[in-house]
Amino acid sequence: MSRSEHARVRVAGFQPVQVLAALVGLVYLAIGIVGFVRTGFGDFTGNTDHMLMGFMINPLHNLVHVVVGVLGLLFAATSASARTYGWVLFIGFGLVTIWGLMITGVISSNPVSGLGNPLNLNTADNWLHGATAMLGLIMAIMPARKKVHVESTDPATTTQQPVVTGDDVPGNADVPTRPVPQQTAAAQTGHHRPSRWRMHRSGRAAH
Repeated sequence: MSRSEHARVRVAGFQPVQVLAALVGLVYLAIGIVGFVRTGFGDFTGNTDHMLMGFMINPLHNLVHVVVGVLGLLFAATSASARTYGWVLFIGFGLVTIWGLMITGVISSNPVSGLGNPLNLNTADNWLHGATAMLGLIMAIMPARKKVHVESTDPATTTQQPVVTGDDVPGNADVPTRPVPQQTAAAQTGHHRPSRWRMHRSGRAAH
């Protein structure tokens, strides 16, 4: 008998992109918390002199880091959401990098110069944000580790599920039920009608 099989490709286990999303989230969450310790919550969008490892920060900048960190930890739950997080990093930090280049004078034309520098960006921030944007792109297009599952459709190897009545179904499970055959009245009372051959024989004996 020929045996037919169906192969399905499925994602295999915890993916590297999920590890990267969790790591990026932890790093940015830690940077944001330490940043708040350095700056406090006053002068929220001010261009202060507070620095963290060469990066200019202010409370609004710290808040952005905390949000990015929390999103990374949440989006690391599944492979698809981790890739979505990669696109968020690529687009968001890509735009912030371009804005930072305008603020620091690398790009002379700044159409939003009226907004000033609410994130207190400097050249070091531009490098960090640009690297994060490229890492996000890598995460978004990173191939997933997959595994092939082969499912057999051979009837000889197919297991038959037992059929039970509705009263025996645990937890009201949706399974087919087998009707219970109805007994006849004679079978229920235990009496059987005599056959015609016996009745005829008894009649002849009477004569």
